[in-house]
Amino acid sequence: MKAALAIYDMDRTITRKATYTPFLIHAASRLAPWRLVLLPFALLSTLAYALKLIDRSRLKEVNYRLLIGGATDPVKLEPVIQSFADRQVAGNIMPGARASIAADRAAGRRIVMATASYRLYAGAIAERLGIRDVIATETRLDAKGRIVARVEGSNCYGDAKLAMIQAWLEREGLTREAVHIRFYSDHVSDSVVHHWSDEPVATNAHDRLVKLAHAEGWEVLDWSR
Repeated sequence: MKAALAIYDMDRTITRKATYTPFLIHAASRLAPWRLVLLPFALLSTLAYALKLIDRSRLKEVNYRLLIGGATDPVKLEPVIQSFADRQVAGNIMPGARASIAADRAAGRRIVMATASYRLYAGAIAERLGIRDVIATETRLDAKGRIVARVEGSNCYGDAKLAMIQAWLEREGLTREAVHIRFYSDHVSDSVVHHWSDEPVATNAHDRLVKLAHAEGWEVLDWSR
């Protein structure tokens, strides 16, 4: 019998709203409130990304550097992460996502979160939802063990998300043939994982993904109501 996995994206799939910029603002307000005056520069970097002058990894690095800083002691950052996760779980989780996670767990599926968000806080949110397996964008450590504004490896997005899920399966000693995968996501950037999965689910999806899901015969769910 195949092992059953239910893999969930996080932002706008489990959560109502995206979490990256709120995390940066939350961290800045607690670690160095003066950095909030740099928010307009973060908007400029977002514009640079929209104009394809920088990629998504660089966008994350620039905005992290602006609002959190260059190198942070993990001990200092930890209470910020925990308070942010508490806030997200208290007010930013869709009831439909909670119900789906509970149903998948009751059906014997292993729950996995696969998100482009930083593991820094995605892991803390997942823990509160009872999700032990997290595949996410990693942050780099400097020689002193401090967290720096650099993405370690790949940003867990698009094709890279699929590659990171496949690498996780290998680390867990699971072959693709030995698992049955249900995958939930809201965004067309994850369509490569939808196509690869056994049960693709377009969840709280934007128009492009809904159109693709209908064309491919995928299940479409709306947890936002």
